[in-house]
Amino acid sequence: MSEGLLVANNLSKFYQMGEVTVKALKEASFRLEEGELVVVLGPSGSGKSTLLNIIGGMDRPTGGELFYRGKSLHRAGAKELTVYRRHHIGFVFQFYNLMPNLTALENIQLSVQIASDPLSPTELLAKVGLADRADHFPSQLSGGEQQRVALARALAKNPRILLCDEPTGALDYGTSIQVLQLLKETCETYGKTVVIITHNTAIAQMAHRIFYLKDGILERIEENQTPLPPEKVTW
Repeated sequence: MSEGLLVANNLSKFYQMGEVTVKALKEASFRLEEGELVVVLGPSGSGKSTLLNIIGGMDRPTGGELFYRGKSLHRAGAKELTVYRRHHIGFVFQFYNLMPNLTALENIQLSVQIASDPLSPTELLAKVGLADRADHFPSQLSGGEQQRVALARALAKNPRILLCDEPTGALDYGTSIQVLQLLKETCETYGKTVVIITHNTAIAQMAHRIFYLKDGILERIEENQTPLPPEKVTW
């Protein structure tokens, strides 16, 4: 396998539930490159979240190897994984996970307190089109606005990899397009690697590569030679 930002060789994750062994991920091999957008498709229970958790350093694989910039993650201890998550990984969740008692700007500022090379929270808030909502609390923002704040918060740490768990799952069509456009710009403007896990096959049209998961097996990886802009995606 060629060198990449992140490289996985025969990655597996098994869970023991009583006498039953659940094979959530089975010998997946892949790479993530700098500045690409990857969409991971699969039904519920296919292993998408398990894969995302391992890439993000929130869980360790049962077997196989995982390397970030040549450094082993599969052998990393809890402290090393904490440092990896803090400095190299950004997370965007389906239901935003904003702090309700903090304003939009304060939610982003909270993120940069643990970063070694953060981006400007004020500039990021303007980038996602919410400069005039800086002093608003999450309850005063629409779902789409909250998701844009969550994206700005994840970017504020200046991570190399941005992991998105169903980022448009709770949004309407128009707002979904806006959020997907921001994710695409994240690749192009900031050079980040963006990984989106989703049930929505339409989103794959804008990806550089598509990973197909089923029953814990990475069945295939498809290259997309002509990624579409979000507004051109056929829903």
